[in-house]
Amino acid sequence: MKLKANIIKEILLLLSDKIGLFFMFFMPIFLVFIITIIQNSAYEIINENKISLLVSNQDKGELGDSLINLLEESRMFDISLNNSIELDDINKFIIDNNIIVSVYISSNFTDYLNTKATKSTDLMLYKMGIADSLNPIKVPKTSLEFIYDPVLQENYVKSIESLLFQMISVLENTIFIENIFFEIGVENNESKELKEKLFQDKISINTRHAILSNKTSKKPNATQHNIPAWTIFAMFFMVVSLANNIVKEKNNGSFVRIKTMPTSILTVLLSKMLVYIFAAFLQVLIIFSIGVFIFPLLNLPQLELNSSLVLFFLVILFTSISAVSWAMFIGVYAKTQEQASGVGAISIIIFAALGGVWVPTFVMPSYLKFISKMSPMNWSLEGFYTLLLKDGNLNELLITFAYILIFVIVMQFLSISKLKKENLL
Repeated sequence: MKLKANIIKEILLLLSDKIGLFFMFFMPIFLVFIITIIQNSAYEIINENKISLLVSNQDKGELGDSLINLLEESRMFDISLNNSIELDDINKFIIDNNIIVSVYISSNFTDYLNTKATKSTDLMLYKMGIADSLNPIKVPKTSLEFIYDPVLQENYVKSIESLLFQMISVLENTIFIENIFFEIGVENNESKELKEKLFQDKISINTRHAILSNKTSKKPNATQHNIPAWTIFAMFFMVVSLANNIVKEKNNGSFVRIKTMPTSILTVLLSKMLVYIFAAFLQVLIIFSIGVFIFPLLNLPQLELNSSLVLFFLVILFTSISAVSWAMFIGVYAKTQEQASGVGAISIIIFAALGGVWVPTFVMPSYLKFISKMSPMNWSLEGFYTLLLKDGNLNELLITFAYILIFVIVMQFLSISKLKKENLL
């Protein structure tokens, strides 16, 4: 009965904490929508071919047009051709007209590729003993100017650069093969047939993501990554409400008065933990429901829940207990509500940054990867990813649960030790 009464009291306290409720429910829901929409749009730039590309073709030969055709065939770009723009004017033009990337093809582009291919042909024929000597051929200097808007991230820049190199290699190899056929006396119609056969039967690349079962699984999307990440962020932000609650009761003498009553502070703390664990489950239910039911209505990828509900329950339970334990630790050690709010909020932001909520841990330096293992959010996120992205089972989750449990035990031990030191237990 005492535990039930304390639980009801804690529920009423939680409902009266408007700021705490905002951080626990409304802020993460807002973040889930905004971040998922932004990241999904970023994926669509590549997947749905929406990169705007300005091309200024000054080439006096036919290979400049061939390069443009290859760019169109890649289906990655929305190409606008404007040959009247000079190189000196492109910088201002792309910024003024919101062009993401541009390519300037120089006037001797065809001459360069033909001369280079001829030089390579002569060298090969000489090495094979077909030609008696090497002709002195000077390859003209040229370049392909690739200018991009500075807002474009480095990974996109490198991807487009790689694609341009690949297309130029295709043109060079085509000319090289034609030259070889001409030198060995293959007629044009036979040359065309041989080229077609050379480029037939290309190796296929089957792209898929790794999973821990034999089931078929959809390609991971922005929703699969963002929903669990920001749900965990929301769960840990209960520190603002719970830590403030504990500091307030410490400072107004409630803990001292409880010692004179036929109950214990441990019962009060257990009541707080149960209420906030329930609140964490409610957060998961709301945010995950948004991913399942609301996102498809906004043309966002739907959240797929294919794993065992029991395993999901365990991951949520361990995550919520670790979040509650951290909030209790902050509340017990903080001396004022301002201190609890400030330190608590900043610590959650640090946990999120190190734990992979904002930036994936695989892009971090090695020393930060090591430090990230100390963030409870890292292991909580790994638990959700094991189920949502890797289709894992209980065996794969055991190491995750072990690390979270160690964190919980340490936080609870430090909190209880502090309360005993202050004679509150």
